[in-house]
Amino acid sequence: MRFPLLSARRLGLPRRAVSQILLTQLAIAAGVAVLATGLFLAPLSAQLDDQAMRRALAIAQSAAADPALAARVLSSGASADSPVQSSAERIRRATGAEYVVVLDLDGIRRSHPSADRIGLPVSTDPSDALAGREVMEIDDGTLGRSARGKVPLLASDGEIVGAVSVGIAYDSVRDRLLGAIPGLLAYAGGALAAGALAAYLLSRRIQRQTRDLAFSDIAGLLAEREAMLHSIREGVIALAPDGRVRLVNDEAARLLGLAPDAADGCAGRPLEDVLGTGRTTDVLSGRVTGQDLLTVQGSRVLVANRMPTEDGGAVATLRDRTELEHLGRELDSTRGLIDALRAQDHEHANRLHTLLGLLELGLHEEAVEFVTEVAGVHRTTAEQVTEKVHDPLLAALLVGKATVAAERGVPLRLAGTSLLPDRLVDPGGLVTILGNLVDNALDAATGSAAPLVEVELRAEGRTAVLRVRDSGPGVPAARREEIFTEGWSTKQPKAHRERGLGLALVRRLAERQGGSARAGEAADGGAEFSVVLPEALR
Repeated sequence: MRFPLLSARRLGLPRRAVSQILLTQLAIAAGVAVLATGLFLAPLSAQLDDQAMRRALAIAQSAAADPALAARVLSSGASADSPVQSSAERIRRATGAEYVVVLDLDGIRRSHPSADRIGLPVSTDPSDALAGREVMEIDDGTLGRSARGKVPLLASDGEIVGAVSVGIAYDSVRDRLLGAIPGLLAYAGGALAAGALAAYLLSRRIQRQTRDLAFSDIAGLLAEREAMLHSIREGVIALAPDGRVRLVNDEAARLLGLAPDAADGCAGRPLEDVLGTGRTTDVLSGRVTGQDLLTVQGSRVLVANRMPTEDGGAVATLRDRTELEHLGRELDSTRGLIDALRAQDHEHANRLHTLLGLLELGLHEEAVEFVTEVAGVHRTTAEQVTEKVHDPLLAALLVGKATVAAERGVPLRLAGTSLLPDRLVDPGGLVTILGNLVDNALDAATGSAAPLVEVELRAEGRTAVLRVRDSGPGVPAARREEIFTEGWSTKQPKAHRERGLGLALVRRLAERQGGSARAGEAADGGAEFSVVLPEALR
């Protein structure tokens, strides 16, 4: 990448990229102008030679067409005052030719601009013309270099009696060529000036676009850009104005669930082709606006921000908030348990005071019944859960949620048809699904006329079926798909995390296992959420 810069320094060229580009463009424009001029002059010279030879041939043909000239050759001798010399000189002066030479069958001149050469043999071979062939050539003779035309001279009966040779001075041809050069150079100069202006304007535009950087600076920025994009622990996606992907760094490919070697193949493809339709695509393309927008991609919760660029495109950044979201939910559960334990501690103190009062009053049998009843309630709840749900994680979750539900005044019970063996492939995923659905059901049932949350867990072969019903207001039929969209919620967001992710995670986890999650209406009113997970049991 630095070889062009080293060469420029050795040659004394300017260091700025725009200056080097301008000089290169000017050199190319000048070279093209010189080349075009040379390519034009080469055929022009040949064309002028051809025109001069054809003109000489035409004059010779015109002179030979006069039958009187052939008769004078036959009737007169070779002298300076012969009628042949007079006729030839009259033609020469009228046409501007350098010479008009009439020769007989022996190649003896009967006319010549220099009278002392009349009667002498011609200096060039006349055999072709005397044989009846017309000749065009450029040759050297006694008068120097000339463009020549030679034709046979025919008598009235068609017999060849001699030849006519006409020459056009080659200096006049060269003068015409040299005379055309100034005009040609003017055109070439105009073209060069236009090219230089265009090169200057283009270089100014490049200067603005490259921020007047040197090639070494641009190469360094590119190297730093590649290193930074592929080393930072934040996903970066660059989009063109038409919505096509320009760049996906390694972290973005990981967060979006793309194959590591597929990041380079995403360039030039529409964003919908890479990610498919959904909220993530809407956020990255700008159809959903805002800052720190939450979206779910696969099993990950992502925070996305989008910044437009000057050319109409955009750069979007992605941060992984999955762990933070899990921690937030665990914090919610922990706070709920703490509140439940605080309430139980208060209730336990009340029960101890009641028990102490019964003992002090001597009501020993009533005290025994009171303790048995209190202990039996908690034992019954745990036993009911463990009898129907054999997986320890799910059983512990339901026992804990039952305690929280009791504190909130909402009974939490298992349906009579519930029975789930301890053969789950992914118990952690089912814990997340069940925990989200129970939390939502408790929120909905709290404050209703007859609060109740019912959980049904059962196995159908290797398929796990989970249903959670509540006594809340229910979900309108028109919004039963919308509630699974990231960010959709009817509740106020908490301080430590956003709302509207629980149901989206439920559906994503279910679909990841090839299952489904749907919302419906419970038999007694309220909402019923159903999750079906094929191949969930071993």
